[in-house]
Amino acid sequence: MVIKTERCNFTEFAIWPGHGIKMVRRDGQLMTFISRKAKSMFLQRKKSAKLHWTYQWRRLNKKGKAEEFAKRRSKKTTKFQRAIVGVSAEELKKKMTQKPSFRAAARDAALKEIKERKKAAAGS
Repeated sequence: MVIKTERCNFTEFAIWPGHGIKMVRRDGQLMTFISRKAKSMFLQRKKSAKLHWTYQWRRLNKKGKAEEFAKRRSKKTTKFQRAIVGVSAEELKKKMTQKPSFRAAARDAALKEIKERKKAAAGS
């Protein structure tokens, strides 16, 4: 069974049915308070964020629920270059630091060599 609770306009505490004080402002807005103390503070125009016993103050100062969920520290990933079978890590670094034009020229030369070998194999 669900019981509908209201929130206090000043403290934000839950107000159960049959409890609290209701007040209608001049503009017709219905204000609900948990206690006479909350109503008095509201009428004195006190800021609920400055009173330590209100939810608003607790939220602004990170009290309560924030303590329940402690932040988990995540491991910071570090880059690690591993060698590939047949090529050492140093050789990989050298290739990565080479200019793309140099690498393209080397690739073209290797392709030409392969084509020549295929021609030689096909010709004989």
